[in-house]
Amino acid sequence: MSKKPIPTEIKLNKKARMLELTFDDGKHFELSCEFLRVHSPSAEVQGHGPGEGVLQFGKEGVNIDAIEPVGSYAVLLRFDDGHDTGIYAWETLYNYGMNRDAMWEDYLQRLQAGGHKRRDLAKDLSNI
Repeated sequence: MSKKPIPTEIKLNKKARMLELTFDDGKHFELSCEFLRVHSPSAEVQGHGPGEGVLQFGKEGVNIDAIEPVGSYAVLLRFDDGHDTGIYAWETLYNYGMNRDAMWEDYLQRLQAGGHKRRDLAKDLSNI
C-alpha cells in the first residue's frame, strides 16, 4: 500500500482567495476558495449518493474565514458564506490539486448546462 500524502504547509492568502498547500512529496498546489467551496466534500454539496450532488453557483467571491484541524487527517474549512460542513481529508486535497484543471473544466461545463454564468470579479471591481 502506498503512503498517503500529508501536507507540510497550508497557507491561506485571503487577498487572492487562494489556499496554498505543500505536501511531503514536494507537490505544491494552489486552490482557489471558489474551487474548494464548489467542490466541498460535504453531503450538502455532494449529496448522499451518486447523482445527488447540488450544483453550487454564485461563489466567485467566497473566501475562507477559518481553517480548523480535524484530527491528524483533515481540515474543516469555514467559508464566509456560512458553509462549514466540509471536512477536507489530506487525500482529498491532494486529489483536488492533482486534478484541479479537469475538475474546474467539468464544473464550468455543469454551470453552463445548468444555465448559470460566473461573474467576472475583476470587471465588477473596476466599475466601483
